Amino acid sequence: MIETNVSRHHQSFLQVVQSYYQLTKPRIIPLLLITTAGSMWIAARGQVDPLLLLVTLTGGTLAAASAQTINCVYDRDIDYDMERTRHRPLPSGKVQPRDALVFAVVLGLLSFTLLSVFANLLAALLAMSGIGFYVLIYTHMLKRHSTQNIVIGGAAGAIPALVGWAAVTGSLSWAAWLIFAIVFVWTPPHFWALALMIRDDYAKVGIPMLPVIAGAKATVWQIWWYTLITVFASFLLIYPLHESGFLYGAIALSLGIVFIHKAWQLLQNPEDKPTAKGLFLYSISYMMLLCLGMVVDSLPITHNAVSFAVNQLHLLVASL
Repeated sequence: MIETNVSRHHQSFLQVVQSYYQLTKPRIIPLLLITTAGSMWIAARGQVDPLLLLVTLTGGTLAAASAQTINCVYDRDIDYDMERTRHRPLPSGKVQPRDALVFAVVLGLLSFTLLSVFANLLAALLAMSGIGFYVLIYTHMLKRHSTQNIVIGGAAGAIPALVGWAAVTGSLSWAAWLIFAIVFVWTPPHFWALALMIRDDYAKVGIPMLPVIAGAKATVWQIWWYTLITVFASFLLIYPLHESGFLYGAIALSLGIVFIHKAWQLLQNPEDKPTAKGLFLYSISYMMLLCLGMVVDSLPITHNAVSFAVNQLHLLVASL
């Protein structure tokens, strides 16, 4: 058991803070926050209350940190078996599981309190559902038992989009669920590209990721289809929902062409890890820039600029 390992004591308070910070897997959180922000800006028609934005992003950060910390507690055994994760705070003995769980509970309570008091109860409950889904459905039920772990488990990473929309409107619309769906179908190509790179690690600890069980060729075909679905879904915000306009459409088209191209390259070279890494890294940029496109497109100044340009074009055509 991990608890029997020799504990490595911290040399300073700063090292203690650093260990607990590492438990939250902070590199993952910014991507969750950008989907929250994109959803908020569309819901608010480009005029988001700065205080509400700060509260929602902070609450989302705390909820995600709580979920990731519990995940670290649950997975400390396999983290110890994999060389790349062996030095994390729990498998290395720097933090004890009980202390990490207390930390996670405190983070979750802070998130719920912040969102329920300063946003609304629906946003708070959705954030808690994200923690529950990630821990119970993905980490406990699926990760070690199903090749579809990342497909179904991807819902947890898509919930922040619902939190953002609910924080602004107090309800959920078709547009909110569509943004949720975009993130949901984007998750498999994003994560499977990573899984192709480190499938030996997953095989070593018995995690049935798709590349381990089905092989690289079957995995890249799944990546290909999910990439096409993701790009297609991104345009539904324009039609039939009419939530985004021309600028977002141009951004979504440009990003989508590159995403499809990289998925096609991987389809031609299923065993090539640098190609898989290229797709993985681009998928992060794709989602962040797509959400940034949602934000910029929703701004009143953007609408005014587009309307002015359209009017000038009409006048030019009329004068010919």
